[in-house]
Amino acid sequence: MIFELFIFTILAFALFVYIFFKMIQKNDTSYITILIIQALAISLNFIEVITKKNLTITFNLIKYIFGIIIPISILIIEKKGIPLIQILNTSKAQIYLKLGNNKKAKEQLINLVTKRPENYMGHKMLAEIYELEGGMRKAIDEYVQAIDINKKDYSSYYKVAELLNNLDKTDEASEMLTNLLNKKPDYYKATELLGDILLSKEMYKEAVNVYQDALKFNPLSFELNYNLGIAYTMLNDFQNAKICYEKSAEINSLVYNSKYSLAEIALIYKELENAEKYFLQAVEDDELSADSYFELAKISMIKRNKESAIQYANIAIDIDSSKIVPKIKKETIFIPIMSKISIPFNIEEKEDTKTNLQMKELRAKKHLEEMSEKTRNLSYDDIKFLRKNLSGKSKKIIQQKQNENQKEIE
Repeated sequence: MIFELFIFTILAFALFVYIFFKMIQKNDTSYITILIIQALAISLNFIEVITKKNLTITFNLIKYIFGIIIPISILIIEKKGIPLIQILNTSKAQIYLKLGNNKKAKEQLINLVTKRPENYMGHKMLAEIYELEGGMRKAIDEYVQAIDINKKDYSSYYKVAELLNNLDKTDEASEMLTNLLNKKPDYYKATELLGDILLSKEMYKEAVNVYQDALKFNPLSFELNYNLGIAYTMLNDFQNAKICYEKSAEINSLVYNSKYSLAEIALIYKELENAEKYFLQAVEDDELSADSYFELAKISMIKRNKESAIQYANIAIDIDSSKIVPKIKKETIFIPIMSKISIPFNIEEKEDTKTNLQMKELRAKKHLEEMSEKTRNLSYDDIKFLRKNLSGKSKKIIQQKQNENQKEIE
């Protein structure tokens, strides 16, 4: 026992002296806390020597933890480049955060980065708190400083881009995301956000390139294939859009937006059976059901099946009369059966309902519906020619045919 006490005294005192001189050398008062708990452990040992009575197991454990284990652990952590002030301040900050005291947590972290401006963890945690509080500009500043210290902090790259986008600084966000993808091309969230920004800015060719690059790393991603389909749709490249929508529908058969898009593309190419098949699947989606039944009614009229057309039209009206009735009244194809369609006398205006479709999806949906309408009067030869031509020429063909049809009406 005497030998054990002797060894403990020598080792604990040596660690105490080493840490004391370390504090003097670095002029860092954060070591005082460690010195205090070491002094407590040495005092317990001194009491045991003086009284010649063994300490209880609890006090003995405290003595070794405070006098030996904690000091050695701190020295090992510091060897790995993590300063004691970071351990103490970030630990305190986390405790304050759990207690809901963001102000005190920020004080600890500001103290840390003030004394150690190069401290990565301090800037990172401070950025996260500012973001949590809605201080996006302060959060950006802290994330940028974290990136300057740790160039491989890709999550902070993304956070800066996300916050810039939230501030409507889409150009800066795009630049940040492009730089991030140059460093880490398989960063999926960066691809998703950059693609969304490019689609919103109608930079569809650039969006295609971004999604194609991302698919090299994640070819079975529903979102990447689906979003690429949207980009091709807006470029009027319906052949490639079809391939992407087919792939996304294969990956996730329960998301019906792809099937609705495939149905509209089939209509553009006068593939009525395929269009009908996909619309019948899309009716399973509550948000797409009214439009799908409306389109099925149109197909039935093209196929001269008036009974089916009446049935589908009435179902569409039952689902959403405020949306479908104006479309039916505007659509000349329904004139022969208009008297048999159950149009209500009073159409209640629906309040703006929340949609599950994102803006990019709504734009693509509207574009496909407009294109299928514009191409309805094209001949099969025109459609064949349309398949072989580029999107810019396709627009000219459609517009020319529309002008010819308009002249005939006049």
